[in-house]
Amino acid sequence: MPTSYLPYEPDQDQLLPPSLREWLPEDHLAHYISETIETLDLGAFYARYEAGGPRNQPFHPAMMVKVLVYGYASGVFSSRKIARKLHEDVAFRLLAAGNFPKHRTICDFRALHLKELAELFVQVVKLARECGLVRLGTIAVDGTKLKANASKHKAMSYQRMQASEVQLQEQIKALLARAAQADQAEANEPEVDLPAEIARREQRLAVIRAAQARLQQRQREADAQRGRKPDDEGSGGGGERKAGPAFKRPFGEPLPKAQDNFTDPDSRIMKSSAGFEQCYNGQTAVDAHAQIIVAAELTQCAADSGELPGMIAALERNTGAVATVVLADAGYRNEAAFAALAQSAPATELIVALGREGKPRVGIEAATLPHTAAMAAKLDSPEGRSRYRRRKAIVEPPNGWIKHVLGFRQFSLRGVEKVRCEFKLVCAALNLRRMATMVL
Repeated sequence: MPTSYLPYEPDQDQLLPPSLREWLPEDHLAHYISETIETLDLGAFYARYEAGGPRNQPFHPAMMVKVLVYGYASGVFSSRKIARKLHEDVAFRLLAAGNFPKHRTICDFRALHLKELAELFVQVVKLARECGLVRLGTIAVDGTKLKANASKHKAMSYQRMQASEVQLQEQIKALLARAAQADQAEANEPEVDLPAEIARREQRLAVIRAAQARLQQRQREADAQRGRKPDDEGSGGGGERKAGPAFKRPFGEPLPKAQDNFTDPDSRIMKSSAGFEQCYNGQTAVDAHAQIIVAAELTQCAADSGELPGMIAALERNTGAVATVVLADAGYRNEAAFAALAQSAPATELIVALGREGKPRVGIEAATLPHTAAMAAKLDSPEGRSRYRRRKAIVEPPNGWIKHVLGFRQFSLRGVEKVRCEFKLVCAALNLRRMATMVL
C-alpha cells in the first residue's frame, strides 16, 4: 500500500492573497516591534516631510523606523542586507507592508534621522518603566569596547607622521625638479604621470598634516586640563627658564607614540578581547529587575574611571527618577567622581569595587581619600559584599547580548556623534527584544 503524504503542490498558486500576519506566530518579535513603534511619538520623523507637498512621496516614516529597529533587533545592520531581507524574509515583508525601499534609501533615512532614532531609546526606557520592567532598585554600570568602522592599520604615530612629512616633502621636490626637466628625462627614464604622482603625494601630505594638527590640539587640551599654560617651558623650549622642574615636552606637543586614525579620527586604540583595535567605549546602566538598559552613553576614552557621574545623570534624565543602589567594578574607582556624586546624587547608594576581591588594599587613607576609605569600609561589611556580588550577573549579560545575540561588534558609522546615536539605537533594539520576551 503506497504511503500517504500531506498535500504538497509547489506549482499551485494561491487563489486569494494571504495575510502575512498569519505566516508568523502571534508572539513573534516583529509583531511586538510593530505594535510598540505605533505607540511611540514619531512626530520628529514626520516633521521633516511636512513641507514636501503632494508630489513628494517618501516612504512612510513609521514603516522605515519599524524596518530599521527590527533589523537591529534581529542582527541585520547593513542597509544592503535589510533591502535584501525585504524580499526574502517574511517578518521584514510584514513590517514593510508591500514596500521595498532600496538600500540607498534605507541608508539615507538612517543618516538623516540618526538623532531621532537615538532619541527612541529614552521612549523605550520610559515604556519599559510603565510596564513594570524598570524599578530602579539596583542598577549596575559597566563599559564594553566596540570596534570602530576603521582599521588600526590606517593609524599612524606622531613620530612616524613627522618622518613621513619630511620624506613626502623631499619626494615632491624631486618630482617637481623632474617635471621641470621632463623633456630631457623622456629619453632616458620610463614614462611617469608626474602631475598625478605629485598630486597623490601632496594629498597624502595634507592628510598627515591634518592628523598632526588633531594630535596637537588634543594634546593642548590635555595639557590645559593638567594645569599647564602655553608659555610653560618644555625641556627643548627656548625663553627664560622658570622656577621649578622643566616639562619633558613643550606645551601641546604629542608623545611620539600618540596615534591618530585617518579613517575615523574620533576612534581610539583600545585593548579589547581581540587585542588592540580602533574602538569606542560603550557605557551601559542596567536595571536589575528585567535587565533593561536604562542609560547608554559612549566615550572615546578607554578608561571607565571618570564615567560614573555622567551615567548616573543620564539614568536620571531618561527615567525621571533616582536609583536606590548603583554597582560598578574597580574600573570606576575615582575619588573625584565619588565626591561629585556625594553632592549630585546623595540619595543613591554607591558600591564600587576598589580592586580584586581578597586582595589587600593599600594606600587608602581617610585623610586624603575620604570617599574611597568610606567605600572600602562599605565593601568590608557583609551587606556591602553581598550587594556588590550581584553586579556581574546584572550588567554583563546585556553587554554580551549586544555582541553575541545581536552580533553587533562594529559600528557602521564614523564620527563620535554618529556612533553615539547608533549605540543608543542598538540598545533600544535590545531593550525591545528583551521586553518582548518578558511581556509576551
